[in-house]
Amino acid sequence: MSLHSYYQDQVVACRKEIRRLQNMLNGLAILRVLLFVDFAWSVDVLIHGYSAGWLFSAIASVAVFVVCVNIYLRWKQQRRLQEKLKFVCENELAQLGGAGNGFPDGVSWLDSANYLDDLDIFGPRSLYHSLNRTTTERGAVELAARLRQPFMTAGTIERQQQAVRVLTPQTVFRQLLTATGLVNKEDAQRSGQPGGPAGRESMGEWLDTPPRLSNRAWIWIAIIVLPLFNLYGLYRYFDDGNYTLVIAGIVISRLLIGVWSPYVNAQHRLIGHQHALLDQYAGILAVFNQTATTGSDLLEQLQESTGKAHAALRRLSRLSSYFDQRLNLLVNLILNTFFFYDLFCMIALERWKAANHVDFPAWIDAVGTVETLNSLAAFAFNHPDYTYPLPVSAAPGHLFIEATHLAHPMIPSARRVANDLSIGGTQRLILVTGSNMSGKTTFLRTVGVNLLMAECGLPVCAASFTFTPMQLLTSLRITDSLQEQTSYFMAELNKLQMIIRRLSTGEPALVLIDEILRGTNSEDKTYGSEHFIRRLLRYPCLSFFATHDLTLGQLEQEMPGAISNYCFESVIEDDSLHFDYHLRRGVACNRNASFLMRKMDII
Repeated sequence: MSLHSYYQDQVVACRKEIRRLQNMLNGLAILRVLLFVDFAWSVDVLIHGYSAGWLFSAIASVAVFVVCVNIYLRWKQQRRLQEKLKFVCENELAQLGGAGNGFPDGVSWLDSANYLDDLDIFGPRSLYHSLNRTTTERGAVELAARLRQPFMTAGTIERQQQAVRVLTPQTVFRQLLTATGLVNKEDAQRSGQPGGPAGRESMGEWLDTPPRLSNRAWIWIAIIVLPLFNLYGLYRYFDDGNYTLVIAGIVISRLLIGVWSPYVNAQHRLIGHQHALLDQYAGILAVFNQTATTGSDLLEQLQESTGKAHAALRRLSRLSSYFDQRLNLLVNLILNTFFFYDLFCMIALERWKAANHVDFPAWIDAVGTVETLNSLAAFAFNHPDYTYPLPVSAAPGHLFIEATHLAHPMIPSARRVANDLSIGGTQRLILVTGSNMSGKTTFLRTVGVNLLMAECGLPVCAASFTFTPMQLLTSLRITDSLQEQTSYFMAELNKLQMIIRRLSTGEPALVLIDEILRGTNSEDKTYGSEHFIRRLLRYPCLSFFATHDLTLGQLEQEMPGAISNYCFESVIEDDSLHFDYHLRRGVACNRNASFLMRKMDII
């Protein structure tokens, strides 16, 4: 079955289930109306005369009505989950059709000072945009961090690959995980609950606050004894009209509540209104703990460390929701005054904190890791023709990349052209020449993007790909800045300086350079380019240097084995120009600019 057919079948199944649940909800709504009518009728009969049968009918109507409300809410939640599952599958269909991803594109993480902008890692139609299936702020941050700081050891990359391999075929659980996160994210947004860094910081501050109630025995005694005293006072009031004990109980209770109200209010500002966000984390971990993990020690460790997390987070969510009820006027006037509602909630929260505060940060981090792996696995599932690369540990002086049928993953398969590639050993730099539009820059981006994907644990757009992990240093896209008073030429020099500084640390690197020094005369450009190339050869790096300057091709004869010439040629046939985008050995020869100018009657 094709991927398109698979997702279409999933969408059809979701629609069918949504219709079934909606019909059930409609039937239940009619039943609730009938139960209300029965209750009203029973009460009307009882008003005119007592009857055991009608009393039973009234009580039964109320009991069944409450059960129906609970069932209605559960079925409504199931329908919402099915609607999100339908969205997830429709979104995958849209991506397969080239319509783009419905999840955020991560443009806020874009940084023009490094490879993120040069290789289109963030922003519309970027690599992040193609990968992203995250629903939590923590998941989005974790996925972005993976692309900004990929793994640099072969063992870690292989461990990540294995986790992605294990998750990839588990489509039901992966889609359910995403849909669960979306449902609870919608709840949090609808209720205006704090998310993102603000919510995480307030939760962190709450966790760091030491307990002040649960460790005081006299508080426990007071909030148990005083409610009993208040109940007795109410009994006396209704029995003989004596309200002295009631007044005394209210005064003592409000004084005790007043003493602790600054602490309780401060804690509520930190932990209040967090229940939907906590339900989101709990739901994701609950689904994840149902997935199969055999074959991946990373997934097994995650499940082991989060085994009790979803139950604990759901309890904290309920406690947070109960705590929010303190803002209800009736709760504050009655339950707080007579039964110390605030203090009971606060003690329950402190006890939860004491039992789980050590594990809580790891649980939240685990949610980010799970969502990141889920995003990578969804991408891998949608690209079964991609290949898992082979990372190889090597000394800095033995870097290499070897690939066959390497192509750019963001170019549709019908239009992409693949090339073979081999660099490493004594060969340190490949000089790529060719005319505009011939494919030089795209080729450099192809190498860079696939290396980044490989270092994140993803399969790559190639038939085979073997490499040593290395950092990415690029100068492909230069932007001037009026705000920073930076010219195009100075912006380019700043980027080249950054590359040299990073190389000076001794970290192994892949350097991608596209047509430097465009803002100077040809002689100065050749001199600067040549000496920059010579300097690159001093460092533990592999380099691809794209240029229009054909004279630089002479460096291959001067430093044989270290520098190699490759090119992308334009093809002129039957008085027309086209490009085949195939990488060839040697220096580019054809003059397509002159040809086009003559053809357009410019010269």
